Formats: sequence, structure tokens, C-alpha cells
Amino acid sequence: MKRVGIYCRVSTDSQDTDNQLVQLRAFAAQQGWEITGEYIDTVSGSSKKVRPQFEACMLAASQRKYDILLFWALDRLSREGVARTVNYLNQLKAWGIGWRWYTQPFLDTGNEMVNDIILAVIAALAKQERVVISERTKAKLARLKAAGVRLGRPHSLTPSRTTLWRRAKACTQNV
Repeated sequence: MKRVGIYCRVSTDSQDTDNQLVQLRAFAAQQGWEITGEYIDTVSGSSKKVRPQFEACMLAASQRKYDILLFWALDRLSREGVARTVNYLNQLKAWGIGWRWYTQPFLDTGNEMVNDIILAVIAALAKQERVVISERTKAKLARLKAAGVRLGRPHSLTPSRTTLWRRAKACTQNV
């Protein structure tokens, strides 16, 4: 029986990994795999953030605590660009750990030539998605500022300023 480690990631505290976990656990059970670890991060996919569970996942892989790393989608594993993403997958391979991408079942450690080409493209797209999200956020903040909305916390919270601050905060949360 193969041992599997599951890695899940969401970007914000308002999201949860329930959908990913339910599907990955069911898939592992269908394959007859034993889940030996679940690693769940709630952090942005950007390389600027520390991902403690991802680090624990990679440490467990280096110690051969599982045979296959199962993740829901490549952008859940990494949005750090082609070089870093492919490096993570190659490091797993060097440790003798296979990997399986749930939403793209034809991409796994069994199809190397196709994987190298497709992974390079998809990793680049995942990184670009992070850039686009950042650009959209900055554009909305610039639009709000141009419209006279004061961004940030008010100096003193009088009743009228509290209302304005709450409205501005609500607008920025819908980016």
C-alpha cells in the first residue's frame, strides 16, 4: 500500500480547504493509498510568505514519510514561478517521492517529457495569476483614493468617521 501526503493551501482566512480535502481524501481512498500526513497552509501563494506546513511537507518527503504527494492544483502547491515550482517537483523526485495533481490527472510523475513542458507553462500562468490579483487590488485602491475615500484607519473614530471608515473597509474587502 502506498503512503500519501496531502498538501492544501488557501490564500485567506475567509477561505477553507474543505473542498480540497474532501476530494483528495476520497481520491486517495479510491487508489487504496494510506494518508500519512495532511499539510494545510492558509497563506498567500506569493514567495514573500512563510508556509510552515509546506516546509513540514517537504521535510516529511525528505524523510520518506510518504511515497506520493497529492495536491489539488499546481497553484495550490506554488505560485512562485516556473523555476521554483519545477524545483520543488524535482526535489520530490530526487527523494524518490512521486507527486499527483488531482485536477490534472494526466500530470504526475509517470509522464516526464510532457510534464516538463506543460508544467513550465502552467507554473508561469500560476505566477502571472498572482501578479494579476495584485494589480487588480492596486487598481481598486487607486480608484477609491481618487474618489476621495480615505484609506487606512482614521485618526479618531467619531461617529461620522467610523461610518466612513467602515464603508471604505467594506469596499476594499470586495476587491
